[in-house]
Amino acid sequence: TVRGGSPSEGETKRSRRPPQSKSYIVKINYATKIPIQAIFNALRGQDSEQFHEAVRVLDVMLRQHAAKQGCLLVKQSFFHNDPRNSISIGGGVVGCRGFHSSFRATQSGLSLNMDVSTTMIVKPGKVVDFLLENQNVRSIREIDWIKAKRMLKNLRVKTFPSNVEYKIIGLSEKSCRQQTFLMRQRNADSPGDPIEITVSEYYAKYRNQELIASQDYPCLDVGKPKRPVYIPLELCELISLQRYTKALSSLQRAKLVEQSRQKPQDRMNCLTEELKRNNYAADPLINSTGITINSMCTQVEGRVLEPPKLKVGNGGDLFPRGGRWSLSNKTYVEPTQITRWAVVNFSARCDTNSLCRDLLRCCKAKGMQLEDPHSVIQEDRQSSRNPASVRVELMFEAIKRTLPGRPRFLLCILPEKKNPEIYGPWKRRCLVEDGIVTQCMAPARVTDPYLASLLLKINAKMGGLNSLLSVECLQSIPLVSKISTIIFGMDVSHGSPGRSDVPSIAAVVSSRKWPLISRYRASVRSQAARAEMIDALFKPVSPVEDEGMI
Repeated sequence: TVRGGSPSEGETKRSRRPPQSKSYIVKINYATKIPIQAIFNALRGQDSEQFHEAVRVLDVMLRQHAAKQGCLLVKQSFFHNDPRNSISIGGGVVGCRGFHSSFRATQSGLSLNMDVSTTMIVKPGKVVDFLLENQNVRSIREIDWIKAKRMLKNLRVKTFPSNVEYKIIGLSEKSCRQQTFLMRQRNADSPGDPIEITVSEYYAKYRNQELIASQDYPCLDVGKPKRPVYIPLELCELISLQRYTKALSSLQRAKLVEQSRQKPQDRMNCLTEELKRNNYAADPLINSTGITINSMCTQVEGRVLEPPKLKVGNGGDLFPRGGRWSLSNKTYVEPTQITRWAVVNFSARCDTNSLCRDLLRCCKAKGMQLEDPHSVIQEDRQSSRNPASVRVELMFEAIKRTLPGRPRFLLCILPEKKNPEIYGPWKRRCLVEDGIVTQCMAPARVTDPYLASLLLKINAKMGGLNSLLSVECLQSIPLVSKISTIIFGMDVSHGSPGRSDVPSIAAVVSSRKWPLISRYRASVRSQAARAEMIDALFKPVSPVEDEGMI
């Protein structure tokens, strides 16, 4: 390790001077006494001002129990350092499976609420390997060191062979071969004058370590702003369980969702095993409260609801089979008519002529009236090399040149199956800027069931109605069918962790055309990031006008 002007200066000082110790006086102030009995009083229906504080104390005990096992703690979730719990999602990022645990007051009494949890961590291992994967490059020569500096800052590494841990504060301005420092010459009689030496020379001469992979690249700076400590990249490894708090890409999110799925029985078995592993009964801190935790899941009484019956076109009934409603050989309640539409193709592999023929055939079977597309606009190979936003703009220029007016509907064929970069810019341009209804598809293999699923979306987007609940047709819904009723649904979606600059999105849907409830309309607005309350429901601009979502 090269420390600010002198290699291993701190280590040398420790070896030459007798160990010095400092004494500290630690003062612990008594805050308050929180009786656990407050929880049980509250569960009996008695007023208890200290209920929440008492539950919080128990939650702190759970965190302490996890901390003693060396877990990464994230609020009430904990994550073990076990490679078997890792989910690789690309970009040097790993999803780490863990568990959430907290105490909750329920109808059956005080309960331990446990569930699976996932957090993102940096992939442990060699720093160079992490940077290659993070920037999706093959060679260390291709690494963007400005991006690397931002990514590595505040991460912790351990060096070998010394196995000492350090925190990264940045990178050296020059490569190991060029970065110099002043090293003090030491002998038995006097310190001697400092000499200037490069990091590469120091490791070769004084550590007997020839740098191979990183001598032409920056060093890690693990010192302080005014006292740098330089370590070559190839001698450092990222330690495990370091949180990754930056925003995930759409592809990373898709991989995380796909690999995090668990069947209910597998999930329950996983939680039961973790509860046994924690062995809360042996924790003296939890035992001191007089609380014991049952290792079995709580048994609750449930019932299976009858699946609703649907009405489809021509008065037909639709019953679910195997948990699904199949519209095979069925028509829609209100099939729509689509005119003045076109196909745009960002995929060179798709046979658009065959696709259009199959789509027209399926539309006819569902009762929809679909004209032949006005045009099929293909993206040229040269345009496909541009960024996603540029590709969308070039495609819209081609649409304006080809079509006589603004289309009512655009069918967009995407280049890849999972989360292509072009999806977001395309939707934004169509829906936000131009107000054009669009449907995207990524046909790895076009089949009739695939097209039938696609037409469900297209028919609804174009104002059609796919099916109705039988009870709304019979007007037999309690209360709703007897009194004029409108049903609202509201929710707010927030940006992913690490994206504090992204606004939250508020959405409101409401039923229309009472006594029917299956026809609805949606309204979407952006609002301040992380705001839970929807502030745009009503915005009166005059005694008779309102520009709010409702």
